[in-house]
Amino acid sequence: MHLLTSSAINSYCEHFSTPESGALYELSRQTHLRTEMPVMLSGHLQGRMLSMISHMIRPDYILELGTFTGYSAICLADGLSENGLLITIDINNELNELCDEYFAKSGFSEKIRIINGKAADILPTLDIEFDLVFIDADKINYSVYFDLVLNKVRKGGFILADNVLFHGDVLQPETAGKNAQAMHAYNEKIKNDPRVECMLLPLRDGIMIARKK
Repeated sequence: MHLLTSSAINSYCEHFSTPESGALYELSRQTHLRTEMPVMLSGHLQGRMLSMISHMIRPDYILELGTFTGYSAICLADGLSENGLLITIDINNELNELCDEYFAKSGFSEKIRIINGKAADILPTLDIEFDLVFIDADKINYSVYFDLVLNKVRKGGFILADNVLFHGDVLQPETAGKNAQAMHAYNEKIKNDPRVECMLLPLRDGIMIARKK
């Protein structure tokens, strides 16, 4: 896990946050045991933040780009309205079985739907107005995804984007790798887009919060 605060502060924050559910704790363990990149997991503190935001909004429709093992989807689904739906898109279907197992254990099987394929191809086909969007996919295409989803977000809805500080490398984008450069470009794009207001939250690896005006 990439932390921009000290591990001591992160542990303190986790200690004074509501614990993970049993299903989320088990999913975290299985992710570390069964995948090569467990660092991609949202984890306890970020997961609680996603759940809190979802509960504040009580969304009818959530869109997630980047499913991985389903941890963040479960956290987001926790705040859905009674008949709400979360659609999560991922190009890789190899982890679908693990996702489905823990969607069921968390009680959200009927509220989460996985679509496999390229997000840029799938997004134009979705005729849904979303209340909340969480972007946590390939970093190079964040700006593309934002442009594709903004018109599908209701007025007052939110778009969250993960990893926007990219290990702190965005502080020197001229010498950083392509992912950090893409994150810096995304941050610039959101800051200068008059259709949204934004806040960059330095939680874990950075989350850009944009609210559609």
